[in-house]
Amino acid sequence: MEPQSNAGEARVPVFRRLLAYALLFKYRIAAALLVLCCAVGAELAGPFIAKTIIDRHIGGIAQPWYEWNVKDVSLPADTRNVELDGVLYVRKDWLDAGAAPGSGPAERPALWREARILQLDSGMYLVRGAGEMTGGSWSAAGEGADAPVLTWKAESGETRQVPARKLTTAETVAFYKYDIPEVIRWLAVFFGLLVLGSALHYIQGFTLQTTALRIIQRMRMDLMNHIQRMPIRYFDSTPIGQVVSRIANDTEAVRDLFMSFMATFVVSSINIVGIYIALFLLDYRLALVTLVFMPLFTVVMYVHLKYSKKYISVMRARLSDMNAMLNESINVMPILQAFRQEKNRMREFNALNEDRYRANIKQIRLFSLSSRNFTGLVGSLFTAGAIWYFGGQSLQSAISFGVFYAFIDYTGRFFQPIIGIFDQLMNAQRAVVSAEKVFGLMDIEGTEVARADEVPRPQGHVKFDNVTFAYKEGEPVLRGITFEAKKGETVALVGHTGSGKSSIMNLLLGFYEPSDGRILIDGQEIRSISKQALRKHMGIVLQDPFLFTGDIKFNVSLYNERIGPQQVRKALADVGAAGFVEALPGGYDERVVERGSTLSAGQRQLISFARALAFDPAILILDEATASIDSETEGLIQEALRVVSAGRTTFVIAHRLSTIREADQILVLHRGEIVERGNHETLMELKGRYYRMYQLQSGGTVQTTTA
Repeated sequence: MEPQSNAGEARVPVFRRLLAYALLFKYRIAAALLVLCCAVGAELAGPFIAKTIIDRHIGGIAQPWYEWNVKDVSLPADTRNVELDGVLYVRKDWLDAGAAPGSGPAERPALWREARILQLDSGMYLVRGAGEMTGGSWSAAGEGADAPVLTWKAESGETRQVPARKLTTAETVAFYKYDIPEVIRWLAVFFGLLVLGSALHYIQGFTLQTTALRIIQRMRMDLMNHIQRMPIRYFDSTPIGQVVSRIANDTEAVRDLFMSFMATFVVSSINIVGIYIALFLLDYRLALVTLVFMPLFTVVMYVHLKYSKKYISVMRARLSDMNAMLNESINVMPILQAFRQEKNRMREFNALNEDRYRANIKQIRLFSLSSRNFTGLVGSLFTAGAIWYFGGQSLQSAISFGVFYAFIDYTGRFFQPIIGIFDQLMNAQRAVVSAEKVFGLMDIEGTEVARADEVPRPQGHVKFDNVTFAYKEGEPVLRGITFEAKKGETVALVGHTGSGKSSIMNLLLGFYEPSDGRILIDGQEIRSISKQALRKHMGIVLQDPFLFTGDIKFNVSLYNERIGPQQVRKALADVGAAGFVEALPGGYDERVVERGSTLSAGQRQLISFARALAFDPAILILDEATASIDSETEGLIQEALRVVSAGRTTFVIAHRLSTIREADQILVLHRGEIVERGNHETLMELKGRYYRMYQLQSGGTVQTTTA
């Protein structure tokens, strides 16, 4: 599955394209989500366990108790009971769970007498014969001579004075003797679920995080591959810092989307669903009340996203501009310092930084108002309202205390994932804006990188047939260029700056397509040849040589397996560079820092010459290659070129006309047209534009003739 689209296709929404990347690892994500569901289930079981402990065991003592006081009739076997003062007491739920048929209080009323155990401020009280006194409220009326007296007030207003027995601590524990082991077992289950939930959360967290890293790794590779397919025209008009910002900063922001927001959103969503299921299982009326929060929070999130996007867009744009300025400033630092532009540069950078800061402040202000504070306030008000409502009536008549406790616990948990989603909204918004930038770059049309392993070596017969070219439509830089370079010939292009020399070479290398006309190599039009096949047997040396970080032998071979150490030494020797390379401390293994800044311009140029020659090109292009070389080094290169140019078609772009005197053909360009052509002697005899240029460079007298 290929997640990216071509520029010619309909623009695919950002979220769909992000989803396409996520689906590349769908099985890992599905496994993580399955583990997450198990982890959430283990966590959400806690309040249910607490409810069971409270209602069934801790609060179970408040259920009706029945006295078994018939001496000549034994209690049914296996029936739980508690003995107090020679009387056996059986709790209602014990009878419901295990009593024999026909032995319960409803079937044999003569054998049973109902009692109640009440918890009042002064302690625990046993009230016998309390079967008729259901509902209402109890209070301690005072301590009598033989036993305390309790007051029961019915809902109708009727009151009764009832004698009771105050239980000691030991007697109270005796009534709990069957519940204590159950509570311990439930607590063990609760602790086990906590450990299991923690382990499952670790597994799903690690799986989601590593999956997110894989997704971004894939996206960065796709972006890097696409950049190498993009036309040179794009890089001519785009600051390098902006491209770097897309690969480094914007993909990092998308990583935050997958790692932080996706994990938080998925975890929070599953938590919310699980909490709602638990709430409906507890009490559907309470659950229906909490449903009102979802549309409320959805509206707040929509407003937040709507207004924060413009601030984040400004922040990302200014970050890209700052990266571009930093890249430019570092590259031209000597010029900035030489012309004392440090303060002006700082002023420009500060303006961008201040603009980004103000947008960031506005975004944070919006986030603070619409996220954690709002959610926390709503949650606190709702919890306080629930406590006030149920506290104003009999809790047992509305819901059990265990249900109420579980409900408060679940609602407290409900607001935490909402807050988590809000907290990640800023990262999500930033990531979406960054994703738009990344996919916008991917949507630029590019040329597929084709394999060129089996491309046959061309003869090197180059022909330009009435070629016209313009960087901008309507502003041609080349007009009707026609010439032919046969195999083994050296063709020199000369002319003033802007005459079109480099443009001809850019067309030959396939960096641009001609607006009109044809370019042929060995009779085949280069439009029909893949760019990689076209350039496989071409070598180029630029005026500003570029060396990669590594060592010298790497800068000559560039991962080409056919170029071994012997070929590297021979190439360096052919261009006259072996002497200074062997004099370096590391020799051929000498480390080269970025751009080869520790080497002189001439040394860098010689290494770039060796690089081109080591690849044994059929067509060799020298674009102002001798401009930065001193006279002594130039002599070495000229001698080497006489050897290596044999059998190769060589194009030389030169301002220094003394370096092209041996060229088979010299083309003189002026304003995009070839105005003179021939060898050195022929052009000197014409005494035209080439003659005047040569005389100026050699210090001769220039005749005032018109070209």
